[in-house]
Amino acid sequence: MKNGKTIVELAQEIERQNSAKADFIATTNSLMADPGEAGGLLMSFGQQQRLPVRPDAHRQIGTVAGIPAKYYDRMLAGDPELLALNVNTWLGRMSDKRMVRTLDGNMRALLSDRYARIDNADVAEAIMPVLMETKGLRIASCEVTDRRLYIKAVDETVRGEAKLNDIVEAGVLITNSETGFGALSVTPMVHRLVCLNGMVLPDQKYRRNHIGSRADIGNAAYAMLSDEAIRADDQAILLKARDIVRGALDAARFAENLEQMKAAASSEKMVDPAATVERLADRVGLMDGERPSVLRHLIEGGDLTKWGALNAVTRAAQDVESYDRSTEIEAMGGAILNLPRSEWRQLADTVA
Repeated sequence: MKNGKTIVELAQEIERQNSAKADFIATTNSLMADPGEAGGLLMSFGQQQRLPVRPDAHRQIGTVAGIPAKYYDRMLAGDPELLALNVNTWLGRMSDKRMVRTLDGNMRALLSDRYARIDNADVAEAIMPVLMETKGLRIASCEVTDRRLYIKAVDETVRGEAKLNDIVEAGVLITNSETGFGALSVTPMVHRLVCLNGMVLPDQKYRRNHIGSRADIGNAAYAMLSDEAIRADDQAILLKARDIVRGALDAARFAENLEQMKAAASSEKMVDPAATVERLADRVGLMDGERPSVLRHLIEGGDLTKWGALNAVTRAAQDVESYDRSTEIEAMGGAILNLPRSEWRQLADTVA
């Protein structure tokens, strides 16, 4: 499992961001792009001064304007003036409304005006007491990136053997995005002690999408203020998520997952590990540069079963630089665990 911040560092950063962010509703045609003096793009709207644009917001601006990502990136790198002209031309023809989220004086997201704000500070306030009061629970890893909040916790009292001397523990992954890159979700996960891998089980997750009612707007742009009715609705969502956290650590559910892991550990072995890794990579979405790491860990582990394959994938998750991508790869391990036996045989090139 990839290291991130300590829980104290996470709390400090969430608190800092909570006081340094602001949200606005603006008509799309009030958004105005200008090239930055040192390159890049600046955006203004209503009475707001020009703000530098963060990378994820660039992708959202391009999507709203209907500019293909490859062309957008080419203009951003080589001709910001042409990019500003394109953005202003297409956004200027739209009269719908958008939510603009800012942080530290930067534009970090351009979202639908129906985007329901469930912020990281509220998630942490609701979830952390449950984690702290659960006996035997520890925070294994946590981080907040431009895209998501991550809290990964492990219950040391709920454990079992996937195979002889290969101990796994129950865990839970809590994620949230303030910028449109995923719902608030609570997902069971498994922690493997032998190499500290984390495997996310995405098919068992609870999700709450950030979709609400449309914001009302009179002027071209205005700052969004706290709404008591919305906060009451959010509180009900967070209370449910808190209950789901307890359920994700349930011993009975873990026992069911453990049986799947035992079956994976006794599955058919790969005939050609290199070929199987390529087929698995295509199946779960590993990038070309990530595949050699998986094959290396597979060979080092010496286990050519499905269990060995998924653990090679989750171990490779620790090698990537991005915490976001690392967690995505951990979920690929869960996807491999859930492969039907017939599909695993095909991938491993074995016969019944």
